[in-house]
Amino acid sequence: MSTTTLKPKQKKKTQGTNGSSFDNLEIFLLHLPTTIWYLIFCYAPMFGVVIAFKNYKVRPGKSFLWSLFKNSKWCGFDNFEFLFKSSYFESMLRNTLAYNFIFIILGVLVPVTLAILISQMYSRKMAKVCQTAMFLPHFLSWVVISYFVYAFLATDAGLVNNIGKSLGLTDGKHAWYADKNFWKYFLVFLNQWKGMGYGMVVYLATISGIDNEMYEAALIDGATKWQQTKYITIPCLRPIIGIMFIMAIGSIFRSDFGLFYQAPRNSGALVDITQTIDVYVYKALLERPNINMSSASSLLQSVCGCITIVAANLVVKKIDPDAGMF
Repeated sequence: MSTTTLKPKQKKKTQGTNGSSFDNLEIFLLHLPTTIWYLIFCYAPMFGVVIAFKNYKVRPGKSFLWSLFKNSKWCGFDNFEFLFKSSYFESMLRNTLAYNFIFIILGVLVPVTLAILISQMYSRKMAKVCQTAMFLPHFLSWVVISYFVYAFLATDAGLVNNIGKSLGLTDGKHAWYADKNFWKYFLVFLNQWKGMGYGMVVYLATISGIDNEMYEAALIDGATKWQQTKYITIPCLRPIIGIMFIMAIGSIFRSDFGLFYQAPRNSGALVDITQTIDVYVYKALLERPNINMSSASSLLQSVCGCITIVAANLVVKKIDPDAGMF
């Protein structure tokens, strides 16, 4: 009768394809610049939130940290009072929330519709031309756009007034930069015209990733284009729609400064419809340069944005468990 001796199991050394223990060194070096960038420009500045609770004063010849922690006294929530005690608080909060609510709704409907329409085009070249034309305004600065708008809406030499006068429709002296009813809708148009291309590209990329076999099976069953869109395309877009919706909700207390300040050229006649939180803070800092107030308003917007993101994520996950961000 032979006996076999059991040898203890030896642990195998994990080696890479080249047998080196530094297989992940290249990956580590690739992400290192991005990590350093985030640490310096995103995480390190977070310590500056204490400015919102201090009477920050700069002393010449001293560093920022010395001025912040040694030369500045704590003031509690005094820096937040200039927002809540302002006579414009109700109007700027209403404008910020109302416009963003409209932007969020249209920011889902318009790009999704355009993405579906472009995906159904037979000519790929024409689809790329349309996609490029819609995406181009996203790269334009609001300063450049404001000059284009002024060329159209100027009272004396504006293109719109000149065309209306030549056709005999108007006297050619309409003050567009004092017309509140016009700018209520024109601001929404400018926002969609500039931003719809970015959202459309995101949804179009998702549509291109949908399995074509699903459309082929639906075509065999006799489904029309509308039925394919309703039962295949839109359900596949629901997760990315949820993510884009949550991200938009997080900025509901912020406004595009260029849209509400530079596009209407800071017209005093339009202050009732263009006065948002960001515009008011900028104007207040021009009159009373105070970094404490701007820090307080920015912190308040960030906290409210974080709360709205969490709330929106919970609502979206209740509707569709697969569409939440976290």
